[in-house]
Amino acid sequence: MLLNASLKPLPASPTETTAVWTGMIGLAVAMGIGRFAFTPLLPVMQQDAGLTLAQGSWLATANYAGYLGGAAICMVAPLRPARAIQWGLLSTAVFTLGMGLTGNFVLWFCLRFLAGAASAFVLVGVSAWVMPILARRRVPGWSGRVFSGVGIGICFSGLISLAAGAAALGSPATWLLFGSIAALLTFVPWRRLAMDAGWAVSGGEPERGRLSGHAWLCVLCYGAFGYGYIIPATYLPALAREAIANPAIFGWVWPVFGAAAAISTVFVARCLPGLSPRRLWIAGQLVLAIGVIVPVCAADLFALMIAAMCVGGTFVVITMAGIQEARRLGGAHGQRLIAMKTTAFALGQIAGPLTVSLFHERGLMIPSLVSAAGLVASSAALAISARSSSDK
Repeated sequence: MLLNASLKPLPASPTETTAVWTGMIGLAVAMGIGRFAFTPLLPVMQQDAGLTLAQGSWLATANYAGYLGGAAICMVAPLRPARAIQWGLLSTAVFTLGMGLTGNFVLWFCLRFLAGAASAFVLVGVSAWVMPILARRRVPGWSGRVFSGVGIGICFSGLISLAAGAAALGSPATWLLFGSIAALLTFVPWRRLAMDAGWAVSGGEPERGRLSGHAWLCVLCYGAFGYGYIIPATYLPALAREAIANPAIFGWVWPVFGAAAAISTVFVARCLPGLSPRRLWIAGQLVLAIGVIVPVCAADLFALMIAAMCVGGTFVVITMAGIQEARRLGGAHGQRLIAMKTTAFALGQIAGPLTVSLFHERGLMIPSLVSAAGLVASSAALAISARSSSDK
């Protein structure tokens, strides 16, 4: 009886095309605007709002802390997936608009925290709502199209910031523009989501038992990945602004970053289908380490574009590979391991901007060297662990 009740909404489920577009739009808004619009706007806020690098680090940290808090809420008290997407998107729009309506740093901090929590609701909701639909429609490979929304949103936010900079629009007006776009896109999938608002995620008891040493190592390595990628993902446009005076030139760094992220998953699926998740993770982190080091060693346009492609082209791929590896290593405890890795990743994201704040008088050199070293050490540990286990 319970099984029949849980399956009752399934005959009216949306098509795979509708699910993909809904998920793609949701991730583009939540990640491209809710989480990463601040990155291309940081140099503009430094110029017209007097924001320091240390203050920018605190605002970035607030957003990542909010993301961690939102993900924790979703784990402790699972939300209905469609509702999580709806209200997460609406909240993202509201909190983004708020950034343009005030110049108070404390309020900015609170708004960035809340936007981070809202983006976590959307990400969790999209995963729980879209993935089962694609599985039932027997097109699970289309999930790559869904997660390309992350890169599309980042690229879009970079282009909007580029245009705003060229038009001397200023950061308050640009935040209002971002919030308005987020609000408009929120209502595109709203009706479809409202039809499925009664869907619930089947819970069940959390898995018990001990995880292997290899699993714990992967948790630590995923945390190193979170720390490693977040420094260039947060400060790359600011570095570009310092190196290049013309905003029409340095503003292209973030769109390139987003385009690389959007293309990377499709490229990997088509060109590297035989590469195991572990090997993909290892290779991706080594490329990412190059992207972390290059811009602090040679701050010119060529180096910055290389960094944007290296970092943007690997962080979504590593995320997907890390989740696949968690399912493989975790077995019956796969969901638990994914939750642990997500927490480690979020903590790494928080530690990155805090490190920049600690060494802000010396710039990004020390934090970048530390994060690159952590990525290389993480890849080495994953490779050694693979050799000592039965699965390579």
